[in-house]
Order: sequence, then structure tokens, then C-alpha cells
Amino acid sequence: MATIGDVAKVAGVSRSTASYALSGKRAISHDVRRRVEDAVRQLGYTPNAGARALATSQTRVIGLLAQFFDDEFAPAMMQYIRGVTDTARELGYDTLLVSEADGPNALRRITDSRMVDGVVLLNVAEQDDRLPVLRTAGAPGALVGLPRDTTGVDVFDLDFEEAGRAMVDHLAALGHRELLLVSQPDHVVERGGAYVWRLRDAAVAQAALRGVRLHTASAAAHQPQVGSDLRTLLEQHPDVTGLLLNNEAAAAALPSVLQTRGLSVPADLSVVGRFSDEFARNFSLPYSSVESAPDRLGSMAVRQLVRRIEGGGEVTEPHVVRYITPEIVDRGSTDRPRV
Repeated sequence: MATIGDVAKVAGVSRSTASYALSGKRAISHDVRRRVEDAVRQLGYTPNAGARALATSQTRVIGLLAQFFDDEFAPAMMQYIRGVTDTARELGYDTLLVSEADGPNALRRITDSRMVDGVVLLNVAEQDDRLPVLRTAGAPGALVGLPRDTTGVDVFDLDFEEAGRAMVDHLAALGHRELLLVSQPDHVVERGGAYVWRLRDAAVAQAALRGVRLHTASAAAHQPQVGSDLRTLLEQHPDVTGLLLNNEAAAAALPSVLQTRGLSVPADLSVVGRFSDEFARNFSLPYSSVESAPDRLGSMAVRQLVRRIEGGGEVTEPHVVRYITPEIVDRGSTDRPRV
């Protein structure tokens, strides 16, 4: 296994210079840094994490706190995780994934022990009990998801209100006058999943402005119950000509439900969902959708977090709340309703 001494020898510099070039603790010329980096790649050198932490007070590890709830669709959550881990790796950081149910305790453990340089939180609730711990932890934090109080953290999220309005506007412009919005299970809202009601309430308000009748309902996040829920909802609302989905499991189950009922899209029913392009490809979904951009959100959170980590106390500008503007990806699942 290569050592820092081996790197120094190949680069033609002293051991201390090679170390400084890698740690960034002293100014090193571009030429010397390039030679050291070339030697690192040539030798496959990996710094000892413990020694590096002692020397730089950094672990080069980002903590990622994500919980896998039984009432949420796991494949959708994995896309956020990939956005975080891929970007962290690109920036030279490893990721410590923590899925402990007791989020505050897990966060306190990894920050008190200085296992990580900063933290990304997923599954952010409106009143998230991890945030008081994070604000006193001494490590920077970034969130994917909007809490009620954004003090002391950087926040990145889809503009769910605008997503709801865009979905209604898209179908209203085609002449649809009766729609059904299917959301996540009710207990997701009760747990603090504000994104559900943010999209729903905005869609309801926009439908009222457009003179559109909008029914709202929830469905399960797992088969076979979600399929049964969709069949029941379609039976209860036979005059609906447009379906809005803010539930990934429902989107994945819809093709088989429509096939069973003998309905085709968009001839019998126009459909617009809220999920990512990758999700649509993985489940072969032919439905137009608002791009939820989970990988982009995860990447944005990590880049901002690393900026604060590497800036140390010098990054003093206010924390940010940034939304991704929703865009509808047209996959041909909407048309004018039958007269």
C-alpha cells in the first residue's frame, strides 16, 4: 500500500510538501500540486482517515440522515440518496448513511463524536425534531425538504405549490373541468410531510380560480392496497377526465389498474404525475409529470454544505432557501377530454 512518502518520492518533493499539497493547509504552487495529484493517481494512494482527521480537523465524511418509512415508496427515496452520495464522491467526500428511527439521537451521536464534517437531512418534517440538535451541533447542515423554521440551515426543495398550480393549469388549458388529485397516505401529512398539503392546497386554490372541479383523495404507498385504492377512487368519480398524482406508488400501479378497467390514456383519462424522469424510466411509466428532481436537490444540498465545510468560519453569508421551479415533462398522456 502506497504511503505519503511514496507519493513525495514520485512527485519529486519532500514528504511535508506532499502532505501540504493534499491537505491544503499551506499555499502550494499549481505545478507542485499537479505533480502530487498525478502521483496520488499513479500510486492509488488513499490518505489514512484517522490521521487526516487529526491533521486537518476534518473527516471528509458527510452524514446523511434518511429514514425509510413503511408508508412511503422506497424507490423514490433512493433517488435522493443517490443525488447526495454521487455529488459527495465527486467532491472528495464519503457518505455515512444513518437510518436510525431516533433521528435526534443519531444526529447527536455522529456530530458529538465528530464522525462527520456536516450533515444532510432527508425526510424533513414541518416540525422536525432533528433541527434543534443540528442547530447546536457545531457542524453545518443542509436540508432537502422545507421545515416551518429554516433558521440556521440551508434548505433545498421543489416548489410544490407551483407544481400543484402547474398540474391544474396544464389540464384546465386542455378543457378538463373535473379532476382527481391522489396524494400520499394521510398519516404522511400527520407525521409532518408538508409537501403533500403544499401541493394539494395550491392545486385546490388554482382549480377554483380556473373554474375546475377538483376532488382530492389519498392512497396507500404499497401494493396491493394502492391498486385497490385507485380502483375505488375511479369508481367513485366516473366523470373525472383528468388524474393528478402526488404519490409515486400510485403512479407505478396505475397502468395495471387502467388496463383492468379497460381505460386508455389519454383517450379516456389524461394523467399528470409528480415524479422524476428516472422514476418514469425505471417503471416504464408513459405519463407526463412534474419533474421532482431528487438527484438535483441532493446535489445542490451537498454542494452548499461542502462550501460551508471548506470555508470554515469564513462563510458568513445568510443561509438560503432555494426552490426548484417545476417543469412538466410531456410524455403524451394528456389531451382534450372527450365531448
